Amino acid sequence: MTDGEWRVGVLFSRSGVTQVTETEHFFGTALAIEEINAAGGVRGKPIVPVAYDPGGDNAAYRNLARRLLTDDDVNIIFGGSMSASRKAVLPLVERHNGLLFYPSMYEGFEYSENVVYTGATLNQNTFALAEYLLRHHGPRILLVGADYIYPRESNRVMRDVIEAKGGVIISERYIPIDADDDTLQSVISEIRRLKPNAIFSTIIGRPAQRFYRMYAEAGIDRAKVPIASLTMAETEIREIGPHFCTGHILSATYFQTLENPANNRFVSAFKARFGKDLTTSVWSQPAYVQIHLFARALERAGSLETHRISEEILAEDFLAPEGRLSFDADTRHLWLHPRIGVARDDGLFDIAWQAPGPIRPDPYLTASRIEDVWLEA
Repeated sequence: MTDGEWRVGVLFSRSGVTQVTETEHFFGTALAIEEINAAGGVRGKPIVPVAYDPGGDNAAYRNLARRLLTDDDVNIIFGGSMSASRKAVLPLVERHNGLLFYPSMYEGFEYSENVVYTGATLNQNTFALAEYLLRHHGPRILLVGADYIYPRESNRVMRDVIEAKGGVIISERYIPIDADDDTLQSVISEIRRLKPNAIFSTIIGRPAQRFYRMYAEAGIDRAKVPIASLTMAETEIREIGPHFCTGHILSATYFQTLENPANNRFVSAFKARFGKDLTTSVWSQPAYVQIHLFARALERAGSLETHRISEEILAEDFLAPEGRLSFDADTRHLWLHPRIGVARDDGLFDIAWQAPGPIRPDPYLTASRIEDVWLEA
């Protein structure tokens, strides 16, 4: 690394099964870096990204993280999307005393001094979604997910919340991450047979996109029996086709349709940089925000030394597109703004509910009470 730059690693998949969502992470990251550099950088020096594409492969994530930390002289990495990719790089980051900025919603139950967690934990999205489904659609919920840690942990918590509130899980099923159409069709057949009031889906990537199309083609009434998700945001809906997705539900901390000056600036800058037809999402916004948080911490620290950045960033208070954010120093996660959106025919979301303010992260679910009523009538 030269004295005239701040070199950081960027590790998001722009190919493979999660290409769409991780490209959103990459775009949010790139936009923020460009904004900061255009404004003079940090202490007069530009942020210079060293970017690799792991292609959605966990072994590639691990190997490329090792390359960043050893060959490329990088100790700050912005990357990872699926929990499996985070788990793949975390031992290396810890061994080399690096710092990983992780922007995805995830299952929680993790703490590392070498990670800054900027995505939602389950108490910031799943609790409100369970209450919303029970109130607006009914007690019979079907769970289907990809077979890896995030869906299994999300479904475990969703089951606990639904059952604590008097609902019932009528089926819980896991399919391969790269599930084929026959497998997806068998899920549709099970939905037809069991007649749930709503589906909570943690299928991801291309199979999730095909699942939503097949659900529409099956003629199931989405207004009455929606698919609810923590991940199926604006960008993937554009890929699927908005007309296939109206009525489906997303629980997220950010939507493009938020009306506030910070979000208006973000959306305008994003479209100007990447194309007017592209949308922002809960994938791009946290990645964008964490770069700005990092830059503010770096300005005070004056060094890329891991413990200095880590210490400074936990003191941050930042007006982000989703609202004002601050860190919970005990957990290294952000206070975030839970919201429920319902997909409409232009591919964006009407916000059906939002928390009155930011909610404290509770990654171990030690303080949250699942029987608490979240949504006002």
